[in-house]
Amino acid sequence: MAADTPLSDRLDDDDYPAYTMGRAAEMLGTTPGFLRAIGEARLITPLRSEGGHRRYSRYQLRIAARARELVDRGTPIEAACRIIILEEQLEEAQRINAEYRRAAKEASESAAPRSS
Repeated sequence: MAADTPLSDRLDDDDYPAYTMGRAAEMLGTTPGFLRAIGEARLITPLRSEGGHRRYSRYQLRIAARARELVDRGTPIEAACRIIILEEQLEEAQRINAEYRRAAKEASESAAPRSS
């Protein structure tokens, strides 16, 4: 996001990397090591500040919170990351499928003969 974008717009943006690693870990009640581990597992990829520090968005924090939830229940971190990735892929596939169904329904309704 461009630096000339107003601060209020950036703070409302779910994808804006507003949180440092320390703050993100504090908010999640976890350690920076946990955030590094889910980054290494490619669950989330934090952006980097000009100084090279990891920065997290609210969207990434929600994903990290889900991972922590699974790990707290005893799921190994690698498995938790894979579960979340598969959940997101399923959600996207269901969204696309619903769009196709809606488009097919609209097409069939517009092609049907109209009664007078």
